[in-house]
Amino acid sequence: MTTTLITGANKGLGHETARRLTAAGHTVYLGARNIERGAAAAAELGARFVQLDVTDDASVAAAVATIEADGDLDVLVNNAGIEVRSPGGDIIGAAELTADVMREVFETNVFGLVRVTHAFLPLLERSAAPVVVNVSSSLASLAQAGKGYPGVAYPTSKTAVNMLTVQFAKAFPRMRINAVEPGYTATDLNRHEGTQTVEQGAEIIVRMAQLGPDGPTGGYFDAAGPLSW
Repeated sequence: MTTTLITGANKGLGHETARRLTAAGHTVYLGARNIERGAAAAAELGARFVQLDVTDDASVAAAVATIEADGDLDVLVNNAGIEVRSPGGDIIGAAELTADVMREVFETNVFGLVRVTHAFLPLLERSAAPVVVNVSSSLASLAQAGKGYPGVAYPTSKTAVNMLTVQFAKAFPRMRINAVEPGYTATDLNRHEGTQTVEQGAEIIVRMAQLGPDGPTGGYFDAAGPLSW
């Protein structure tokens, strides 16, 4: 039985990924900050709930202890992420960008990913076929920078996620560690402005979460294949 942890999974892409992987036979731990909403989502899907705030060391340590008490971890999906907008709902461009906005976005999207990955490495290393999926974005691509989206903090955070993916993949060659771009999916993160459904967006996350030991690692993919860095 494959044991999988998905962060930020009580709604959106994380929830759909949890649904699909549970249906595929994984034992899924649905990670969420909010206990009530997370427990309800897990019960709905037949998953296991674990309280997990990626910005809090104690919360992450408690989640490790909970999962370790049941065994090891085979798959980690680093899905939790945020975008910060102005009080009026506008995307924050370069002229309005502050260090506080960058710090808030990086605390979840980058430092949270590192915090969770580092904490669960001992469990993943005990797996026969460990997999890590980092949910990134096409906005992270330096090759495509400047196209459309005027925001700074979110794309920059996801570019950092891509570099973390490459470096972790080099450091742990037995693991399959990849970054994925779900596409412009309608979720709370973008105020449901996205043009894809969560079912479409979760496709690449689910696919990469089920990689075998011979699968790619250190890559950056969307549903159609590799993306340019």
